[in-house]
Amino acid sequence: MAKYAVNPEAVDNARKLIDARQYVLDSDWGEVQPRADDQNSYLDKHSWAEYGAWHLGLTDGAGEETKARFAFVLGDFRRIDRTALIACVYRASEWRHKAVELAAHDLLQHLDEKTGLTP
Repeated sequence: MAKYAVNPEAVDNARKLIDARQYVLDSDWGEVQPRADDQNSYLDKHSWAEYGAWHLGLTDGAGEETKARFAFVLGDFRRIDRTALIACVYRASEWRHKAVELAAHDLLQHLDEKTGLTP
């Protein structure tokens, strides 16, 4: 099973987007998550660093400028998606990637606080 480290650039990017109100609160993540074509289109116009800033996990041992390097996407390359954060928490928890799980949980709590979903 792959091992992942938390991507600090993604955490920073997500917090900035949440603070700037660049988020989606309700979606069907299975329908709106970026597909391979969406990822390729994004990479045609952006750097690997910008692409990586949308992924909470960094795959241990994967090449730096490869899609395999990045896991746990946080949004649609424009906005953070609340259901993406929930999916990250769930998937990381399911596969016992505790650091990624906790980072996604913290971002979800930050989003919920900013949007008034938590007291």
